[in-house]
Amino acid sequence: MRISIRVRTSLLLVLLVMAFLASRSAANAQKAKPADVQPHAELAVAYNYERSNVPPGGCTCFGLNGGSASFAWPVRPGGFALVADVGVAHSGSITGSGYSLTLSTFTAGTRYLPRLGSSKVQPHGQVLVGFAHSGGTLVSGANTAVSNSGAAFAAQVGGGLDLKLNRRFSIRMAEADYLVTTFKNGVNDHQNNLRLGAGAVFHF
Repeated sequence: MRISIRVRTSLLLVLLVMAFLASRSAANAQKAKPADVQPHAELAVAYNYERSNVPPGGCTCFGLNGGSASFAWPVRPGGFALVADVGVAHSGSITGSGYSLTLSTFTAGTRYLPRLGSSKVQPHGQVLVGFAHSGGTLVSGANTAVSNSGAAFAAQVGGGLDLKLNRRFSIRMAEADYLVTTFKNGVNDHQNNLRLGAGAVFHF
């Protein structure tokens, strides 16, 4: 009878210890896995307006309309992400002469996303480098000095502001980037572009 009582007491103590450890593990798991803090990959699609200048320089400026798609892969929550961006913009009437230009960019780099706690607004800043391709009558006829229209160095520096609607979807309220390209123009081989955009962001 004494052995039975001791066994029952030991089993009760073991059960109490196991229950206590299980409750602590559950609490720790909830603290370590908040859904909104975990990093998420994202795909953004946007409408872009670009402001550029006619070579060989100066500001005989014109606008291009187009779009872009970017993919961001977070390195860690509330920190940096690796980004790849593809953009295409077109203008069919430049300087009133009817010249056309299609500018495509392919860039990749780093994005910084500061942690703002529970705020639904998420800003970011980024630096991307890659190459650009140009086509159209502006580079094939009006400016025959463009011998590297197929591929020229390109870089963009800027940032944006997203409004989070839920775990899967955000609105990119605004993004502004300084985009530089280095197509040959017979003078300084340098083009300054301002790219403005807005669109939608899908989180995975």
